[in-house]
Amino acid sequence: MAFSDFTLRAAVDTFELQEELDTDLFAQVAALELSEFTRAWLDEFAPIAIGMNTEAARSQYIIAPLLVEVKRRAKGPSNVFPGFTFDVDRERGLSGYCDYLISRSIEYYYLRAPLMAVVEAKREDVIGGLGQCAATMVAMQLFNEREGTPVSAVYGCVSSGSLWRFLKLQGTRLSIDRPEYYLSDAGKIVGILVSILGEQEGV
Repeated sequence: MAFSDFTLRAAVDTFELQEELDTDLFAQVAALELSEFTRAWLDEFAPIAIGMNTEAARSQYIIAPLLVEVKRRAKGPSNVFPGFTFDVDRERGLSGYCDYLISRSIEYYYLRAPLMAVVEAKREDVIGGLGQCAATMVAMQLFNEREGTPVSAVYGCVSSGSLWRFLKLQGTRLSIDRPEYYLSDAGKIVGILVSILGEQEGV
């Protein structure tokens, strides 16, 4: 079993998570003004990605540039690992491919804790990707603990590029953010991810 095999129900049951659904996790987070480069990039390439409608196009033309913007805007060390195989505990199904892992570390030759967020790219089925994302977050939590840098919460996001849905895992409490964010909210999406990286600045 791998991350991608988990439905949301399977992840909740397997890892004994408690769901919290009626939550607005980032209501107080302000949108950030995108850099001129990122705005120009999205204006040119986002319509192409949406027209092609493949996971690769949406990931490379929309998601990756926004995550680069997040890395540049974050205070303190951070890195984005694209297309990373993340094996933590194969017996529990905590292994597999991650589209993007985000860490608070300057290291880029290998993963170093603390891992803060995972972003999974899906062409259309954002809700269907919640289980995979939740399982990956459990693996991130375990990885951080093993590395001796546990954090109070880890985050996840399932995105089609044009639609973003966030999750938070704190202990065994899995909060699934009620709001959905669209590409027109790109500044808010960047603001959310920058705030996630800043949340554990003292770690």
